[in-house]
Amino acid sequence: MEQPTGGAGPADAADGTAESLDRPLPEGVRRRVVALVSDAFGGLTVGELPAQLRQYARFTPSRRAKFAGNAMAAALESDPVFRRRIGERIGQTQPELAEALTSGAPPAAADPVDVAAAAYVLRPAGWVKLVAAAGEEVQRAHAERADEETRRELERLREELDRARGQTRADTERLRAELDAARKENDSLHRKLRSALSEVKRGEAALRKSGAEADAVRAEAAAQVSAAESESRRLKARLAEAEASVEAGRRAAREGRSVEDMRLRLLLDTVLDAAQGLRRELALPPSSLRPADSVEAVEPGRMSPKDIAARALSETDPALLDQLLALPQAHLIVDGYNVTKTGYPQMPLEKQRLRLLGGLSVLAAQTGAEMTCVFDGAELAVPVLLAPPRGVRVLFSKAGVTADELIRQLARAEPPGRPVVVVSTDREVADGVAKAGARPVASALLLKRLSRV
Repeated sequence: MEQPTGGAGPADAADGTAESLDRPLPEGVRRRVVALVSDAFGGLTVGELPAQLRQYARFTPSRRAKFAGNAMAAALESDPVFRRRIGERIGQTQPELAEALTSGAPPAAADPVDVAAAAYVLRPAGWVKLVAAAGEEVQRAHAERADEETRRELERLREELDRARGQTRADTERLRAELDAARKENDSLHRKLRSALSEVKRGEAALRKSGAEADAVRAEAAAQVSAAESESRRLKARLAEAEASVEAGRRAAREGRSVEDMRLRLLLDTVLDAAQGLRRELALPPSSLRPADSVEAVEPGRMSPKDIAARALSETDPALLDQLLALPQAHLIVDGYNVTKTGYPQMPLEKQRLRLLGGLSVLAAQTGAEMTCVFDGAELAVPVLLAPPRGVRVLFSKAGVTADELIRQLARAEPPGRPVVVVSTDREVADGVAKAGARPVASALLLKRLSRV
């Protein structure tokens, strides 16, 4: 943008004074002058505008100031008429400032830039000084701003320098610590290296010593192997000689023993024939005795129901009945109604019998023992029609005979020593069968055992 350098128009010449600027307008004053001219465009007609500015007449003030700034500044400097018209517009818009400048006493509180811009347009006496003073003020303010910015920048740089110094000190301390640690580690590695070298040297010495010992052992072993081979060859030769001698002796023995064997066999056959003839003549039975049978001693007896009773089992433990029935040739005699009326008395007699006999049948199949179930039949008018289950003998007492008596007869009928177990809670029955050698048990024991069937 062209900078107006000042000059006097015809009006100025008429006043007899010609003032001009010896330097370009300060930038702030120039922008304010362009703004004043752009604002004053609105009060002028197209004919009142210089020819070079008429194309900007329809622009907005801001757009006009942006695109026509140089043209307006040049026209303002070179065209006194245009400058006077702009001054008249300023006098209309800012009359106080225009009057103060015309009177030569600009307001002290006004902005120096505004005063300088208005003075540049109005060109009162001493306007050059006003413009120069405004320029100096702008420069001073700019210098102050620059100084302030420089001071702030200096403070910022000092702070950054302090931070950098602190960081440098921290980094230095850290690096120094790392260096110390590295030195210590290096010293430790050197010590380990020296120790490893010493170990290697000792290992090499031990290896050489072991190699020498191994060579000596191999040499000694080779000598021993050679001696052993020589001894083995000698022993093999002697063994061959001994085997030849033994074989020769065997041949001689076989030749001499064959005659003796023949004579001995003939004598043995003669004795056997004589013994067999004597046995037939005397009709001797085979002997069942052995020499050990002649030695007096106490033989162990077989297990009986009394021995089972002596074991540490409860009288109500079903395992006791299992042990009794496991005896060889065991016979179980059951007081039928005594058991059923103990276990399920609410049932009819027929169902009581069927339930008991069914359980006894299963028990007989499990144990293999002989089983006899006795019912009281003294009061029966006719025999009971009943198919006995497999493995169970069912008996009813005769007229005039109770079931208790029939049970005692069965117990007495068994040979002494046979395991007989009688199930009844009747004390008289229990005592009677016990005298006959049977083992009485309670009805509850049988009921518990049958509940497991």
